[in-house]
Order: sequence, then structure tokens, then C-alpha cells
Amino acid sequence: MSISSALTNAMSGLTASARSAEVLSSNIANASTEGYGRRTLSVSAGQYGYSGGVSLNGVTRHVNPVTIAERRLADAGQQMTSNTSAFYTRLERLVGTPDQADSLSGLLADFESTLATATGAPDSDVRLANASLSAERVVEGFNEASAGIQKMRSEADDQIGGMIKDLNQLLEQTEDLNRKISLAINQGYETAALEDARHVVLDKIGELVPIRTAERDRGAVALYTTNGAVLLDGKAAEIEFSAAGTVMPHMTAGNGMLSGITINGYTMRIDSQKGALAGGAIGAQFAIRDEYAVQAQTDLDAAARNLVERFQDPTMDPTLGAGDAGLFTDAGLAFNVADETGLAGRLELNNLVDLDGAGETWRLRDGLGAATPGDSGDASQLNRMLDAMREQVVPVSGGYGGKAVAMTELGGKFLSSVSGARVQAELDETFASAQLVTLEELELLDGVDTDQELQRLMLVEQAYAANARLIQAADEMMESLLRL
Repeated sequence: MSISSALTNAMSGLTASARSAEVLSSNIANASTEGYGRRTLSVSAGQYGYSGGVSLNGVTRHVNPVTIAERRLADAGQQMTSNTSAFYTRLERLVGTPDQADSLSGLLADFESTLATATGAPDSDVRLANASLSAERVVEGFNEASAGIQKMRSEADDQIGGMIKDLNQLLEQTEDLNRKISLAINQGYETAALEDARHVVLDKIGELVPIRTAERDRGAVALYTTNGAVLLDGKAAEIEFSAAGTVMPHMTAGNGMLSGITINGYTMRIDSQKGALAGGAIGAQFAIRDEYAVQAQTDLDAAARNLVERFQDPTMDPTLGAGDAGLFTDAGLAFNVADETGLAGRLELNNLVDLDGAGETWRLRDGLGAATPGDSGDASQLNRMLDAMREQVVPVSGGYGGKAVAMTELGGKFLSSVSGARVQAELDETFASAQLVTLEELELLDGVDTDQELQRLMLVEQAYAANARLIQAADEMMESLLRL
């Protein structure tokens, strides 16, 4: 080997060592940077005329696409379950649990108890007033539960609008990064930094909706949802949604009063099973707005209907005529079976016994339709009202099944169904979180290990020193030749 060949080899080695040190330093500095993929310098044997040396082929970004894909799906699943769990936790706090006195079943039990107390002394104005006040608290419990459910539906509708806006922006960013990566490849530039940026954007998309990626020419990627909707393939899809603002019980996507979504102008499904965006944070909000909260409202309205009909029956109160409202009314009127939706929010205590108005509590004892007070010692009507609360009745609507139950038991079944749904949602969230943690740990195995990077850096330093010593030796030989 000639001296010039040795110098050429050593110079290429120094260049490779310097570039390797730069790459390793970048790995160490970005060990905890979100989306950063570990880099290595790709080298091969060079050929410079009759000399060898090192040829730099570029920087390679190391990631495990299979693990990343599964982790993104786990991200979406965790968002779905955590949002669902949060909804049922709020709902349970709203309606209470059976052991709480101010829960819906507790309020019904208290009303039954005050009726039983009043039957023991029907001439007691205090006991009659307590029964009226207890009935009013039952009404308020139904009203507040209904209002709370609709508030959560409204919040979900509003969040969907914000998330869809974010998703459109993220898809546009991905399209732009695809274009920049392709341009960089065409011009021979490194793309690792751009791929890191795209990795972060795709992670954010993966939280909103479960996605699959497909490789395209020149480093670009296409995006699809797990239910087959195309989000990006060359050009980003345009997703449209219109928030309603305030959501009322009768408003659903099915009757056109709430917005669904369109992708590039095509109407898409939004249910939690086959919906185009089902499975992530967006899918969770659609499920809350259109399924979970709707079912809760349906069961609540069914319980309210059961309560109203128990006291609207003329056989329970002989002073009532056909079409007269009973003790519990639909916004002051008799209940119409064709208008059950939202009844819990419209439930009111009959003004004839409502102490907040001009109500008279003796009507609880003598009948709502009585013209004048009757025998103050007659507890017959109070006993009929108490029997109405205790009567075993099969709910004709809601998800309560075909078993006949007393009113207090029906309230307890509603609370139990909510608590059961909350427990199941928490179990699903726990499983999804554990799965996500496991996949994140697997992903980290392909990340930056600072100990290994430091060891490699020490080897690079040794190689740099060796090449520097070769140059020094060549310089000494040149000086010796020049002195001859």
C-alpha cells in the first residue's frame, strides 16, 4: 500500500468516525424524545482507485413497524375504554348508588317511608307535608339525572366536533410530511428527522381513531381505519361533522337531529361496532352520545313512566277522571304513552299538592280530585298510594326485563345497571391499559439504550484515534523521505 493510499484510507476512516460520533451523540441526546427512532450509520468498504477506505451509505432509522402498529391500536383501545369508564363513573355519581340516601332509589324509598308514616296519622299536616316534600325530591332526582345525561351527550357532541377538526389537521400534516419525505429521497437527503415528525403525528391520529398504515412509493404512507375507511392515500380525506350545541333527549343521529360524519362527501356509519371511526377517542364520544347515554335515558324514562302510571290509575285514586293527571305528571299534564322519551326531565309533582305553589296537602289523604277535605282520620287513600308504590308491576319499557317489581326495587335495578356498567368499563380500561403498557415496553426495546450507545461511542473514539495515528505515521514517513 502506498503512503497516499494509506492517507486516503485514514481520512475516510476519520470522516466515518466523526459521522458515527455525531449519530451516536444524537441518539443519546434524544433518548427520551417522543417519536425519535434510533439511528445507525450505514457504511461499506470504499473503493478509491486502487485504495480502499470507508464509504458512507447514509443514516438508517431503526423501528419495529409491527410493534408500533399494535401499540397504536392499543392507544386507540385505551382511549375508547377510558372515555367509556369516565362516562359511567360520572353517571353513577349522578344517580347515586343503592346505599346512598340521596340516590334515586334512596329518594323513592324515602317517599314510600313518608307515605307509610302518614297512614299512621292521616290528620297530621306535618306528615302530609313531609310526603309532599319527599315526592318533590323524587321528581328533582329524576329531573337532575335526565339533565345530567343530556349534558354529557352535549359535551360528547362538542368534543366530537373538536376531535374531527384535530383529525383533519393531523391528516393534512401527514400528507405534507409524506411529500417532504418523498422530495428528500429524490434529492438524496436523509429523512430520519421527517420520519420522526410523522411518527409523532401518526401517534396522535392513532389515539383519535384506530389506524393501519400501508407503505407507498418514496417513503410515503397511506392510512386506513380498522373498519376500512380511507383517511389518507396520496391526499388526505376531508371529514365533516356539525356539532349540535345543546342535545335534547329526543335528538338522535337516526332521526337526523344530530350529525353523523361524511368522508369526502360520503355518509359513513358512526356506531360503536362498524362505525368508520369506531374504536378510539372519537368512537368513544359517538358511543356516549348515541348509545350509552341514550340507553341510560331510556331506562330512566321507563322508570319515570312506571312511577307516573302507578299514580295516574283511577283505581288508585277514585277522585281522578279519565285523562286526569295523577300525583306525578308529565309537565303538569297526564302522561301520554306515545311521548315517553324525555319524560324523566319533564316529570313534575301535581300542582294540587305541590307546596311550592298553591298545593294543598290534604289532597294526599282525600284524593287529588276531591272538592273539599274529607274525614281527617281516613287513611284509605294514603294506603292506596302506599300500595301503588309496593305493587309488583312489570316495566313495559326500558331494559328491565319481564320481572314484576315494586317501584323502589325498580329504582334499585336502574342504579345497579349503571354500577354494573361502570365496573365492566373499569375492567375493560384496566385490560386496555395493561396491554398498552406491554406494547410500549416492547417498543422501547427498539429504542435508544444509552449504555450501549456510550459503549459504541468509545469504540468510535478508538477508531478515530487509530486513523489519526495512521495519518501521523504517514506524515512521519513523508518527512523522512523528504530529508533523504
